[in-house]
Amino acid sequence: MLDTQFEDIVSLIKNARAAALKTVNYTLINLYWNIGEYIHNKVKNAEWGQSVVRQLAAFLSKNEPDLKGFSDKNLWRMKQFYESYKDYPKLSTLLREISWTHNLIILSRLRSIEEKEFYLKLCLKEKYSKRELERQISASHYERSIMGNTKLSPVVRVLQNEIETIFKDTYVFEFLNLSEPHSENDLQKNLVLEMRDFILELGKDFLFISEEYKIQVGNSDFYIDLLFYHRGLQCLVAFELKVDKFKPEHLGQLNFYLEALDRDVKKPNENPSIGILLCKDKDNEVVEYALSRSLSPTLVSEYKTQLPDKKILQKKIHELFK
Repeated sequence: MLDTQFEDIVSLIKNARAAALKTVNYTLINLYWNIGEYIHNKVKNAEWGQSVVRQLAAFLSKNEPDLKGFSDKNLWRMKQFYESYKDYPKLSTLLREISWTHNLIILSRLRSIEEKEFYLKLCLKEKYSKRELERQISASHYERSIMGNTKLSPVVRVLQNEIETIFKDTYVFEFLNLSEPHSENDLQKNLVLEMRDFILELGKDFLFISEEYKIQVGNSDFYIDLLFYHRGLQCLVAFELKVDKFKPEHLGQLNFYLEALDRDVKKPNENPSIGILLCKDKDNEVVEYALSRSLSPTLVSEYKTQLPDKKILQKKIHELFK
């Protein structure tokens, strides 16, 4: 009983700490914005140039040695930060809710305001670390999302007006504890074989097509662990089995596979493809479904009733990794 009450206190402390950090971050970003605006106006009015900004940096370093992060290079970044977003007031709140480091990554690596807005919203929603944000940009997450959006059905277009709901290959997931390392070769092949037999036993409407099913995109070859056809849903079902812990990019990869299947493999009379991601880490089993963007609400409901239950799949993963 006391432990529960103590946990309540811990929650209060953590919530207060999070709120304080959020306030500090907001104030910091607001400061950089205001400095950037000030320098922008001085340069615009031909009052300041590069030499003056260097003098400002030197002045701050000499007279306020405790102030860090105000080199001439960083001061010019603040100016660029202000100039990049000054005409887009709707992004003002987003900018102030992520860290300066995340803002700099987005500012330096992305050109169009559409890309910047996409990653700002994604970063805020998914709580990405610096490394994870870099990965998503390097993996062309925005471009793949845009590519998929060209195939949105009229029903889904009506339902999804906001950018954060249009980009349906962005998800919110709990991050799991670090898993112990496993071999990615023979171990995974054996697990895939067992999972194939299990799926065939589990669902009578599953028809096995291939393991390591090859798809070609451009000049590159990719391989789907298991590919089935579901008679009831009349669609292809791709299974990906990961021997490590869940990572958001796993779902990005699976959505990429679904897009390729829909474009090059799916027949005109068949429904959009569906993907199932199976992950194992030290203490948890993760099962996530990936939906094609062109699925209607009715088909989504139908698919949920016909695909294997997550709990059953989690149990099977646990057995395989014993």
